[in-house]
Amino acid sequence: MAKSTAVMLTVGEREVRVSSPERVVYEATDWAPEVTKLQVCEYFVAVAPAFMHASGDRPVALERWPGGWREGMTLSVDSIGRQTGDGFYSKRLPKGAPDWLETCRVLTPNGRPIDELCLSEPAAAVWAAQMGTLTFHPWAVRKTDLDRPDELRLDLDPQPGATFADARRVAAVARELLEELGLRGYPKTSGNRGIHIYVRIRPEWSFDEVRHAAIGLGRELERRDDGVTTAWWKEERGDASIFLDFNQNLRDRTVAGAWSLRPRPGAPVSTPMSWERLADVDDPRAFNLHTVPEYLADGDPWADMDDTAYALDPLLRLWEELPGGELNFPPDYPKMPGEPPRVQPSKKVAEHWDEQGNRIPDIP
Repeated sequence: MAKSTAVMLTVGEREVRVSSPERVVYEATDWAPEVTKLQVCEYFVAVAPAFMHASGDRPVALERWPGGWREGMTLSVDSIGRQTGDGFYSKRLPKGAPDWLETCRVLTPNGRPIDELCLSEPAAAVWAAQMGTLTFHPWAVRKTDLDRPDELRLDLDPQPGATFADARRVAAVARELLEELGLRGYPKTSGNRGIHIYVRIRPEWSFDEVRHAAIGLGRELERRDDGVTTAWWKEERGDASIFLDFNQNLRDRTVAGAWSLRPRPGAPVSTPMSWERLADVDDPRAFNLHTVPEYLADGDPWADMDDTAYALDPLLRLWEELPGGELNFPPDYPKMPGEPPRVQPSKKVAEHWDEQGNRIPDIP
């Protein structure tokens, strides 16, 4: 097939060049037509005001699928960041990026600096889409304070035997709990089976403190709904449970951004919703590249999120009062004080570990 001619998209005051505009990024399904690269870029133009309201002025990692997405493709990188799958995360700007793009210097858990794309204008998102980005992974901080999150993110992750309906049920319990504590949550679909709930918070707490707030809320949810778990090890979660992934609130940890596309059949979108609308959703695939711009025509359901920023104190009290102590950090994090042993419970030999979760050296 002959290579299609590049086109120019007008985005605000900029012109963004889109190469290979006719490349098929998503194949057609029984419920949605195929999607080309140009349509992906035009989608981010169409949702730009809501997209920027949710993720503007934040550093973002880019989930890139340069050749498009197909069933069976893999998303992976090796230990030093090289692409090993069909899709990959791009934390640094690709070579040849235009000089008008802004970056934010963020630190990894080990203190290594990375200059990530900062979404300072809609054209930045369209440029990233032209580079194969489907999903934007914004940090929970803004460029004005890169060490103090302004969002608490509750990632309700259905385990293999759980469904979207299970996640929706747990989300309703979380809403009730948040309201009892004087907090307001804003839900969105993950673009798959999960649900994310955001709470706007004052940027006064560290990443670790926000993580503790998520653990505290998760433990109270476990008391209210026996289908919820905060167990880090998969073997302890239960196949039909909803895992609240508290570690998504750590530095350099993100979830799919609001209004982002997901690499799934039909080009689904991680779609913000009112609580009332979410209660009526049975199939989140209905919210996709083809339908979301019209859905947004009725207004941005997160339009008033910035009106009130809340304190974390009520959730930190739950962390302090409910039993359980510290939980595991991700494997690429340094060993943290009070953290349990980093070994699957089924493989743990108790006498090999001290009370702080450190392995006791073998005595010769």
